[in-house]
Amino acid sequence: MSGHSKWATTKHQKAATDAARSRAFSRLARLITVESKKAGGSLSDPSLAAAIARAKAANMPKDNIERAIAKGASKDSAALEQVVYEAYGPAGVAIIIDALTDNKNRTTPEIKHLFSKLGFEVAAPGAASWAFTKTGMKFIPNEPLTDIAGDDEEKLQAILDTLDEHEDVQAVFTNARGYESADTDDDA
Repeated sequence: MSGHSKWATTKHQKAATDAARSRAFSRLARLITVESKKAGGSLSDPSLAAAIARAKAANMPKDNIERAIAKGASKDSAALEQVVYEAYGPAGVAIIIDALTDNKNRTTPEIKHLFSKLGFEVAAPGAASWAFTKTGMKFIPNEPLTDIAGDDEEKLQAILDTLDEHEDVQAVFTNARGYESADTDDDA
């Protein structure tokens, strides 16, 4: 029951939906920009084509896709780089964070701070990657998966939600049973 004004309820729901779509579109635009830069703007490049397909599947407007391609192909585009962070979460769950950033010196401390706020630490490169196999742009967890329950499950969900809020984070992968594809984009 919405009380006196049904529009107020609709407005709040629309704002939440719009914010989620905006975050997803920003992530996809950054991914397209990086892939366009690697491909030199060539639409026949498989990785750029895959990034465009992901954006189209998420109903990203054509203008936004074209703008991201042009931004990556231009000579004076910002240098976005892909960074992978590794960590261990509750119950020893291996976590891999895939991020795109224009300033690695800003993003690394931010990710470390997010983990320290939740009582965990970012691990050294290679510390958690043994639990995954990289296929294309994704990390697939190796067997056996880690079982979690109760309080550990709530802590892991808090980590995933916090990382989802960060603008530079593209995807988060875990080897926890039930969380294998914790990709921050709903379509991937």
